[in-house]
Amino acid sequence: MGKRIVQSSDESYQGDAGAYPFTIKQLCIAGGISAIPATMIMAPSERLKCLLQIYPDKYTSLLDCAKKVYAEGGVQSVFRGTSATLLRDIPGSIAWFGTYELVKKGLIQVQGKESGDLSPLAILCAGGVAGMACWSISIPADVLKSRYQTAPAGTYSGILDVYRHLMKEEGPKALFKGMRPAMVRAFPANAACFFGMEVSKKAFAFMD
Repeated sequence: MGKRIVQSSDESYQGDAGAYPFTIKQLCIAGGISAIPATMIMAPSERLKCLLQIYPDKYTSLLDCAKKVYAEGGVQSVFRGTSATLLRDIPGSIAWFGTYELVKKGLIQVQGKESGDLSPLAILCAGGVAGMACWSISIPADVLKSRYQTAPAGTYSGILDVYRHLMKEEGPKALFKGMRPAMVRAFPANAACFFGMEVSKKAFAFMD
């Protein structure tokens, strides 16, 4: 959908989606756009996940957590931290898709192949690097989001208030807490993710 929006905004686009030559910049923009609808699904699940991780004794299950969060403040409570999730996911997705396409383009030149003929190892490598790029950008916003989503109601007035408290109490280093485990996870998880995406694109190409 992000790609189609980018295409439609280009006056030179003639309607042939398959032949449209996307630039890295355009793919980054399309990636950023893709984060917006995804966040509407991600934000509530992120809120529940973080609460279950921080307060394992408070909730008996995911459903129990969802019920208690809803009882606390309705739908607004369930979607608490949506803007913070966007703050993380839009720049993260720009880095994610942009880096993937950039690394893939470099590997295509090295291997002297068409994009559809890249080896599985090359796709895994590009996906892994993209994941690391994404999280290197996303970690500060993810820290703020998690603090905001797991704090008791009324602790912070907003994400900016979280930032101010964090800087005052813990300093700039606090924004990068969890960077090491995130990087360790990012390469294999995103290598598998993009490999699955490429396999799926080939499998469902007849539907284009």
